[in-house]
Amino acid sequence: MPKIIENLPQRLLEEAKNQILQTGYSAMTIRSVAHQCGVGVGTVYNYYRSKEEMVAAFLLEDWKKCTANIISCAEATSKAEEVLQEMHRNLVSFSRQYAPIFEDHTAAQSFSGSHSTYHGLLRKQLADPLGKFCKDAFTAEFIAEAVLTWTMAGKSFDELYCVLKPLFEKEK
Repeated sequence: MPKIIENLPQRLLEEAKNQILQTGYSAMTIRSVAHQCGVGVGTVYNYYRSKEEMVAAFLLEDWKKCTANIISCAEATSKAEEVLQEMHRNLVSFSRQYAPIFEDHTAAQSFSGSHSTYHGLLRKQLADPLGKFCKDAFTAEFIAEAVLTWTMAGKSFDELYCVLKPLFEKEK
């Protein structure tokens, strides 16, 4: 009779994330995750088709938390500055947490094909909560792109906000 492991997909993601954060993207393998979770390699493939899919799954879980924080802030305030500050804080936190992935050349090669698709989606997700402060969707996406790009490049919130502030409608 096969053994039943509760919440196996989640345990696999947690182990993959732990290994990457401890030893780096290149060192984490489907085999090492399976071994640590006490299952066969084939069992892992029942849930995730590849290492990249597994990594994308746990990144997505944490990204959803970031966007939920930003949306919640946008719903609770009438000040664009507060939303941008929350956006910046979440982006900094997310990028620091996952620096072992974002700074790994092997990971960059693995995910290079999907970069343009997902970058546009990230920009849209960041633009949506800014919409109520902007005159149109393009301005919101422009601001979101600037925040995404320059936050990842290490710019402080104050550096960004002084440039972006004039792009917002008069604060409500």
